[in-house]
Amino acid sequence: MLDAILLTLKLATVTTVVLLLMGIPLAWWLSRSNSWWSEVVATLVALPLVLPPTVLGFYLLILLSPTSAPGQMIESLIGFRLPFTFAGLVVGSVVYSMPFVVQPIRNAFDAMGERPMEVAATLRASPLNAFFSVAIPLASSGILTGTVLGFAHTVGEFGVVLMIGGNIPGETQVLSIAIYDYVETMNWGMAHLLSLMMLVFSFLVILIMNLSEKRLRKRLA
Repeated sequence: MLDAILLTLKLATVTTVVLLLMGIPLAWWLSRSNSWWSEVVATLVALPLVLPPTVLGFYLLILLSPTSAPGQMIESLIGFRLPFTFAGLVVGSVVYSMPFVVQPIRNAFDAMGERPMEVAATLRASPLNAFFSVAIPLASSGILTGTVLGFAHTVGEFGVVLMIGGNIPGETQVLSIAIYDYVETMNWGMAHLLSLMMLVFSFLVILIMNLSEKRLRKRLA
């Protein structure tokens, strides 16, 4: 049980960091781009919201398989196969949780409008400097929401991680899969315990996120 908990927390942490590094620039571009294909990218990012997790996990497994051209290329670059490894779990989790990080941050960037960046430009701030000193602070509530949602959503994943990572204790068996295992083996006590932990965790995540958003809004007001 402890291994599954630690692995889940590790996966959620790594995935959230990767999502923020990718999601913040992507959300900024989506909020500022007027090209038609930016909405195509936005649609692709949002697909995990409506796709069954098993479908997404299945196609990721096919894509990353050593029998596929992309899978062979990735394996030759990194030196190992992604399916049924922790790295594979990270890839699947990043794809699956992407909309939960990108959408709140994009909404925050949209809400700030063009005026703050125009003012920063008149003060001779470079685009990069204005982005970090103006856009990021103004979008901090959206970034916080995306961070919390990305972490929490990764903790609760099941279908995608099962398809791409399998169920290897100590390597790819995360908390949600461990609960499934306990139910299958009729170990109701452990299933109840882990499920209760997930329920309490989810409640606290939402509560902390709501309280933090209120504090941020008061500071920015």
